[in-house]
Amino acid sequence: MLPAESPEVLWILILAFIVAFILAFGLGANDVANSFGTSVGSKVLTLKQACLLATVFEIAGAVLVGYKVSDTIRKGIIDLVIYRDAEKELMLGNLAALIGCAIWLLTATFFKLPVSGTHSIVGATLGFSLVARGANGVQWATLFKIVGSWFVSPLMSGLISVVLFMLIRNFILNKEKPLEPGLRALPLFYSVTLFVNVFSVVHDGSTILKFDLIPLWGAVVISVVVALLSGFLVAIFLIPRDRKSVV
Repeated sequence: MLPAESPEVLWILILAFIVAFILAFGLGANDVANSFGTSVGSKVLTLKQACLLATVFEIAGAVLVGYKVSDTIRKGIIDLVIYRDAEKELMLGNLAALIGCAIWLLTATFFKLPVSGTHSIVGATLGFSLVARGANGVQWATLFKIVGSWFVSPLMSGLISVVLFMLIRNFILNKEKPLEPGLRALPLFYSVTLFVNVFSVVHDGSTILKFDLIPLWGAVVISVVVALLSGFLVAIFLIPRDRKSVV
C-alpha cells in the first residue's frame, strides 16, 4: 500500500485539489444557479443576496451533511476492494472523473443548460471504473438506488409542490385579504422548514462534529426546540416589520 505522502502519488493529490476548485466553480455556476433561479426570478432575492446566501449555506451544507453523499460517491459506486494494491490507479481514475465532471459542468453552463452535478460525477466515476475494471468494479445495487432516486426526486418534489401550492391557494391567496393569513402562516413555514433542516443535520450527523452520538429522541427534541424558537421570533419581529413595510 502506498503511503499518503509518497511522491509517486503526491502530484495526483495536488492536481485533484486544483481541479476540485474548478469543479466547485462549475457547481456554483450551474447547480447553485438552478437552486436560486426561482428566488431571483420572482424577485424574492436580488442576485447579490442569492450569491451571499449560496456562499454561506453551500459551505454549511457541505460541512454538516455533505459527508453522507461524499461517502456514497467515494465507496458506494465502485468496489474499492478490487483496487487493493492499485491505489495509484484508483487515484488517477478519480482524478479523471473530477476533470470530466468539471469540463462537462462548465460546458453545459456555457450553453445555458441546467444540469446536475450529482449525475455528472456519478457518471464520470462509473465511466472510469468500467474502463479500469469492467462491470465487476461497479456496485450495481447502490448504483441502481442512486439512479432510481433521480426519477423519484422530481416526482416527490413535484407532488409536495402541488400540495403546498393548493394549501396556500385555498387558505391564503383565495381570501378576500390574503395579507393577514399570509403573515399568520409565516411562523409555520419557518418552523417546518427549520425542523426538517435541523433534523437532517443532527440525526446521524457528522462524525467530526460528534452529531452521530446524539440519539434519535435527542435529534427530535433539538429540532422541535429550534423550530418553535424560530416561529416565535418570526411572530415577534418579522411579521410586524413585514406588515408595516406592506401597509
